[in-house]
Amino acid sequence: MCNGLLIVDDNPGMRALIRSFVQSIGYKVAGEAENGVQAIQRASELQPDMVLLDLSMPLLNGAEAAAVLKRKFPHLPIILFTMYEFGDEIAAAVGVDVVLSKPRGIDQLESHLKHLLGPPPRLAISTPPPAVEPANPQECPRSESVFF
Repeated sequence: MCNGLLIVDDNPGMRALIRSFVQSIGYKVAGEAENGVQAIQRASELQPDMVLLDLSMPLLNGAEAAAVLKRKFPHLPIILFTMYEFGDEIAAAVGVDVVLSKPRGIDQLESHLKHLLGPPPRLAISTPPPAVEPANPQECPRSESVFF
C-alpha cells in the first residue's frame, strides 16, 4: 500500500471517525470526498489503494459510484458502508468487495482492511540522535533567558 485510502461519506463527522480509526491502526488516508461524483474525481486524481464508500449520498449514491469506479479501476477494492443491514449478496450485486453496516462495521473494518490490503505499513520509529557532550563544559555559551 502506498497511496492510501479514499474515504467517501456525506457526513463530515463520519469521515472524521473513519479517518481517525484508519490512521490509528496504521493505514494512510489519501483523501476524502463527500459524494459519489467527488469520489470518482478524487479516485482518478489520487489513485487510492482502496475506497471506503457510503451507500446513501447526494448526487451519486455509493452503489452508482462503485459501478463507475469498478469500470474505471477494476482491481480497486471497495468497502461499502451503510446504515442498513445487508448480507453478502448485496456486495456482489453492487460490485463491491465488502458491505459493512455502520453501527457494527467499524469493529469489522480492521480485519477487512488487512484481508484486502495486507497489514498496515510499519510506522517509522524515529529516534533522536545521541546527545553530544562538549569536551569542555566551558565551551558551551550560556543564555540568560532560555526557558524549557
